[in-house]
Amino acid sequence: MEHHNLPGFIAALLHPQKYPHPAAEIQLVQTHISFVLIAGDFVYKFKKPVDFGFLDFSTLEKRRYCCEQELRLNRRLCPEIYLDLVTVNKESDNFALNGSGEVMEYGVKMARMPEEGMMGNLIRAGKLGRAQLDAIVARLIPFYQQAERNAEIDSFGRAEKVAISILENFDQTQGVIGQGALTREQFDHISSWSKAFLTQEDLFNRRIAEGCIRDCHGDLYSANICIADQVYIFDCIEFNQRFRSCDLASDVSFLAMDLDFHGLHELSEYFIDRFSQLSGDRGLRELLNFYKCYRAYVRGKINLFTAADPAVDEAVQAACTAAAAKYFALADSYAA
Repeated sequence: MEHHNLPGFIAALLHPQKYPHPAAEIQLVQTHISFVLIAGDFVYKFKKPVDFGFLDFSTLEKRRYCCEQELRLNRRLCPEIYLDLVTVNKESDNFALNGSGEVMEYGVKMARMPEEGMMGNLIRAGKLGRAQLDAIVARLIPFYQQAERNAEIDSFGRAEKVAISILENFDQTQGVIGQGALTREQFDHISSWSKAFLTQEDLFNRRIAEGCIRDCHGDLYSANICIADQVYIFDCIEFNQRFRSCDLASDVSFLAMDLDFHGLHELSEYFIDRFSQLSGDRGLRELLNFYKCYRAYVRGKINLFTAADPAVDEAVQAACTAAAAKYFALADSYAA
């Protein structure tokens, strides 16, 4: 596989002999914010030196801090997976993993999860059913019950704080209206509907009073769930507290939206029914479409960010643009 524009240390880590364990063939996966190296039984994740405003990995120190946060926060839901902070060190004219020379980069070492258990793969294979969703719900409910809640976290549930994230999305997609993924009609409809919903301050305040604003996961969808010997929910948002401190309705709406995106509407309904029944959260449905719309819009935006990244090839660019269009259409359907 051809790799262009790669940082030197990533190019170096594509060689199996760089690892202290067997790693026959190294696989590199890129997102708009990470380089992910799959090496034998382990995965090494490095942050790209990007600054999107809502996320700032621009300095080595910031990347180190975010790696530490990533370990701490993800150990809440899967301590078995998040193993260690690693360094890439400069050694003579090369790079070494956990070496002794100057630290060039920090990363996170994870245990590799079984591919066939990845929720996206289960969906593609037609193997996702109610039993797996029951297991996810059973994992989530105690997580939310134990998740941190305080006055600062509560404040993120206020309508004007939620509005910051919603309006930021609209600002960041202004420039792509009418370019193939997002129409002017969709943009106007989604933004006016969302703004109207945000005027219901009492609804948002009631959720705060009911204790529904928690230090959540923030990125709860199929790409970050593995169902194997147990349920692993990984890769929470570590880089921005505002995206993670939210109404748990926002968290679970993301997974429900994702099931809709994959055409699994019945399972999406089942998941929300089951969650609201077992958690006792009766008010969740009032906010379901609002947060589904928000989450679909975010996914659309992120796919456009990925498509615009010079490091990705044309096939990825085309796939991401098509996915973005589908997400924006889905967001539009929720804003009914």
